[in-house]
Amino acid sequence: MASNRTSNRFSAYSGVSLAASENTINTTSSFTNGDPRLLEIKKWTQVFDRLESKRLQQQRYVPTPQKVDSLSKLALGAKVEKALGRRMGNQDATMRVKVITEKA
Repeated sequence: MASNRTSNRFSAYSGVSLAASENTINTTSSFTNGDPRLLEIKKWTQVFDRLESKRLQQQRYVPTPQKVDSLSKLALGAKVEKALGRRMGNQDATMRVKVITEKA
């Protein structure tokens, strides 16, 4: 699909021109000799490459091990509280003495 546009549209994820990525897809189809599986793999690879942004990776928050430990303890506590909230009252087991009656 050739476009008559003179301007380039850029992907918000990668900063790469969309026209350039379309041209890459068109040129790779000649290398795959019509194999649709290889073409699909190439397309998915290009999509994943566009989604990975080095600038965004540098801004990503990485918690410290102490913070991870604290958050996991909080999550476990929340799960226990939720389970205890679902528990019905007065449902605790009581030990009763079994009375044996003889039938003669």
